[in-house]
Amino acid sequence: MTHAIQDVVVRDIEPVDTDEITEVLTAAMSDGPVARWMAPDPDDRREYAPEYFAIFAEHAVRFGEVYATVDPIDGRLSGVALWFPLTRAIPPPVDYDRRLKEASGPAFDRASQLDALLEEEHPIVPHHYLAFVAVRPERQNLGIGSAMLARHHSRLDRAGLPAYLEANDPRNRELYLRHGYQSRPPILLPGGPPVWPMWRPPYT
Repeated sequence: MTHAIQDVVVRDIEPVDTDEITEVLTAAMSDGPVARWMAPDPDDRREYAPEYFAIFAEHAVRFGEVYATVDPIDGRLSGVALWFPLTRAIPPPVDYDRRLKEASGPAFDRASQLDALLEEEHPIVPHHYLAFVAVRPERQNLGIGSAMLARHHSRLDRAGLPAYLEANDPRNRELYLRHGYQSRPPILLPGGPPVWPMWRPPYT
């Protein structure tokens, strides 16, 4: 099965509507193991998740590269992948600390802890960072995520650039292994799930 992938690569162009990107991220990721660790109460996740993911959707549209797949039936986005080309300096999201506090509510301490733990392991050599890949739950297991990954990996391979990500559950980790990533020792969230840093060298 093939999927039409749109490159929504919009840098420094405003206004850009990121609501639908945020909607896909929220639908796909707000009940994952890391989300449940950050906010065990499902009501808290429903309330705060959209604003949390909106921070990263807006930042990716301004300073990163966003891939999206469109459902041919209803025209909605079915999947998104948010990449950041860390081959140059990229500023943090505008007013990040304040926005994170407002967007995470009672999960702020754990959200900050997550940021710090991920930052400790993040490579400093030039690479592209996959912050999120998300597919609507009803469209998962159709190869959409793999198609988006393959699209960007082909660009990285031609450019001789590596990629980095963190896998937040064993199923995702297996997917990334199939796409050429090498798993590093897990980051252990206190009282929570492991998160696997993964590195993909360029393939020729």
